[in-house]
Amino acid sequence: MSDFPLKLVEGFRRFREQHFEHNDSLYQQLVKEGQTPKTLVVACCDSRVDPALVFDCDPGDLFVIRNVANLVPPLEDHHGHHGTTAAIEYGVGTLGVKHIIVLGHAHCGGINALVEKGGVGTPGSYIDDWMCLVESARAEVMAEMPQATRAEQERACEKRAILVSLSNLRTFPWIRERVENGELHLHGWYFDIKHGQLLRYDAAARDFVAT
Repeated sequence: MSDFPLKLVEGFRRFREQHFEHNDSLYQQLVKEGQTPKTLVVACCDSRVDPALVFDCDPGDLFVIRNVANLVPPLEDHHGHHGTTAAIEYGVGTLGVKHIIVLGHAHCGGINALVEKGGVGTPGSYIDDWMCLVESARAEVMAEMPQATRAEQERACEKRAILVSLSNLRTFPWIRERVENGELHLHGWYFDIKHGQLLRYDAAARDFVAT
């Protein structure tokens, strides 16, 4: 069984020892009172960008949704399956989170594929069907930065895609109403995994600035 993920089992044993043998008060509280996170994070499924690790959070602090390229679809009909939308609905409607963070990151594989291909269009590709959500971001960046390097275009597209997802969040009436009432706040953050920097979108500056 050389392919058995022994590292994960060993990790679980350390986790169990820390939280259930010597300091189990946190999980006992979470079991008794349930989860009450104040922040929902839409993050990429990239293995290098784990929100709980990046933000040094305890279990129960974050309600995390992960998908390819940290995208949020707009309001659509109920045909098909809508995992990301369902999770957002649960976080907002049931858990009552106060903040939604769309967490993008540098060197995103989904954005890289979108830019490298010059758009989407591979028949039968689930990834292409998904990445079409931010084709507008790619097209805008290419039109505005035709002479930039490919890396510069990708970094710009990663950030522009965050803005598309923030806009899509506002297409849901139950999100828009809470935002307008001051009950919910939307944030666009960008993690530069090369330089270890966290940027946030500043609407007044219309740019991502260091936190």
